Amino acid sequence: MSERGAAGPGPATIQVSRIMRPDDANVAGNVHGGTVLKMIEEAGAIISTRHCNSGTGEPCVAALARVERTDFLSPMCIGEVANVSAEITYTSKHSVEVQVNVMSENILTGAKKVTNKATLWYVPLSLKNVNKVVEVPPIQYARKEQEDEGRKRYEEQKLDRLETKQRNGDVIMPVINPEPHTVGYSQSSLIHLVGPSDCTLLGFVHGGVTMKLMDEVAGIVAARHCKTNIVTASVDAINFHEKIKKGSVITISGRMTFTSNKSMEIEVFVDADPFVDEPQERYRAVSAFFTYVSLSKEGKPLPVPQLLTETEDEKRRFEEGKGRYLQTKAKRQAQMQQAAQH
Repeated sequence: MSERGAAGPGPATIQVSRIMRPDDANVAGNVHGGTVLKMIEEAGAIISTRHCNSGTGEPCVAALARVERTDFLSPMCIGEVANVSAEITYTSKHSVEVQVNVMSENILTGAKKVTNKATLWYVPLSLKNVNKVVEVPPIQYARKEQEDEGRKRYEEQKLDRLETKQRNGDVIMPVINPEPHTVGYSQSSLIHLVGPSDCTLLGFVHGGVTMKLMDEVAGIVAARHCKTNIVTASVDAINFHEKIKKGSVITISGRMTFTSNKSMEIEVFVDADPFVDEPQERYRAVSAFFTYVSLSKEGKPLPVPQLLTETEDEKRRFEEGKGRYLQTKAKRQAQMQQAAQH
């Protein structure tokens, strides 16, 4: 892995590159969405931690608080190089916005394509006291509009984080002898003991590690439902509600909430059981919605079996998922029309 950085009076930028190996991909050779999310987060953590330590304040480490909706624009394959570039685009008193672009490069032909664009929010935590959020050095903006737009994005994500936290009480219960294509048939869980290699200098889990595990569970849910090759199409905003400490046991649970003709929405959440040092009650640490598509052996989209909803809660979640799907579709069509006009 290589890294380049640029320093100057304006916002800093870095680029991290890595070749994709067989253990980064699924059986069809497509790189896991979770692998890409982990690389995006690593680049974001480097640039935001570096910036937050550029002033005269106390030493700190930037912790991931939120990832905005991320679309997987094009699949990446084994042997290609992922070039991840990150730039700080806004700072508030206690948070940093990082925008990240991922480009895949075929080093045999030189062909390049953009695979991902993501926006991440980080909060700097003191190395001396992990519960203390330190102040962020301000960045210089080329135009005042950039600062105003950044402030607007900051307020929007702050409000959304609060709303998501309030509706986060759900649990996934096992179902005995479920029928195919029901929610209970494909729902899945993964249990992971948090070790030192999963953690930052402060002893808390890297956001990228958590996202990779979440994508793994979402992928199992999608594969169980379709029984075909599946790939991550997008991830709705991921909110990190609480830190996860080294030594905790985390349960990553996923269930299907909605299907359209060509896509599946999967809700994933992470619950943490801290056992080391200070035992406390299980708590909800992270939550998100992943969207997957089903592909043929030739990489062409396949129809998705309709999700069979049985309970009132499943029907309600299906309607909520349908609302998110239609909203995203309308946004995408508006962007395409806008692009066609320019």
